[in-house]
Amino acid sequence: LIAGNMAEHAELERALADFHGTEAARLFNSGYQANVGVLSALAGPGDLICSDELNHASLIDGCRLSRANVRVFPHRDIDRLDAALAAPARRRFVVTDTVFSMDGDRQRLAEVREVASRHGAALVVDEAHAVGVQGPRGRGLAAELGVVPDLTVGTLGKAFGSFGAYAAGSRA
Repeated sequence: LIAGNMAEHAELERALADFHGTEAARLFNSGYQANVGVLSALAGPGDLICSDELNHASLIDGCRLSRANVRVFPHRDIDRLDAALAAPARRRFVVTDTVFSMDGDRQRLAEVREVASRHGAALVVDEAHAVGVQGPRGRGLAAELGVVPDLTVGTLGKAFGSFGAYAAGSRA
């Protein structure tokens, strides 16, 4: 926030991209800022975001701030997600936590990926409660299930015991 981007930040971003097997990563000061920043940067008017009803408040705020058409689907309800994605839109996004903080349950991620792909929707996952503790090398639930999201948001402030958050995905 104060000193700007330094070589150490770029090095950490490269390490996080390597960790997730993505082209790039970008650091944020918090998970809240990561979710709000990512969603408001990627989606906008004319776009459709489908969001699980139990998503974290930061994802909900990011959806609202994007000014996209937001459709909330019942928790883990793949049929309702499929129906919501049929709405006309310029671009489509599915946004979900992988492990939900309130109940500790896991998203049906393989099914979500399949439905999102069928509708040409980008899959954005928040791995805040899975990264560092689930999947190979602690890479999260998506890695554990062999699901490749278009964008992964993770935190450094939980299992990694540090501060900040990141988004990992394609360089674009």
